[in-house]
Amino acid sequence: MDASAPVGLLQTLSQADALGRAVALLLLAMSVASWVVILWKAWLLRRAAADLNLSTAAFWQASDLDDAQARLGRFDPQQIVLPLLQAARGLDSAAPHTLAAAGDRSQQLTRVLRDALHRVLHRLQFGQVLLATVGSTAPFVGLLGTVWGIYHALTGIGLDGPFRIEQVSGPVGEALVMTAAGLAVAIPAVLAYNVLGRQIARIEADLEGFARDLRELLAHPGSPS
Repeated sequence: MDASAPVGLLQTLSQADALGRAVALLLLAMSVASWVVILWKAWLLRRAAADLNLSTAAFWQASDLDDAQARLGRFDPQQIVLPLLQAARGLDSAAPHTLAAAGDRSQQLTRVLRDALHRVLHRLQFGQVLLATVGSTAPFVGLLGTVWGIYHALTGIGLDGPFRIEQVSGPVGEALVMTAAGLAVAIPAVLAYNVLGRQIARIEADLEGFARDLRELLAHPGSPS
């Protein structure tokens, strides 16, 4: 790595005014936040995918729902599949003569399983909005810092006597570092948003399939309890 790059960035920050430093601090905060989310979600989704495979296999090998729930308690520490089973089994606790108990059992199961599925997916999708926001706005934040730095370079030309190319080339080159910093923040966020989004979509498809199978299993009067 070129050692002059951080030196140039530090020189740019040392010569920047309040707005320029605020832009640099904002880019730094966006970078730190996005990398925290990227690392955390990569770990969470990897564990969630593994737990989903183990949990569904353990569920279908159980002798009854009590055994299945006990198995999920051991194989589903990330609470990916277990909330769906708990919601379905809690259906019978709904107060009679209420809208929650209206409709046939299949409709009630569809409703509680859909709500449980949405809660699980909401947890898995947490942070995606931040990655999308950083990926779409960081280049413009960096561009703002560049434009502001160029503006200061141009306004300072008339204060230093006769015009010389060095008066513009140096400050403008340093100001362009902010654009590069904006891209460096945005690119990992965009890539992570796409990769993690595909992983979430695969987990969502598997969970929806399990929810449909569970509804069919519990909707019949002869299902285990």
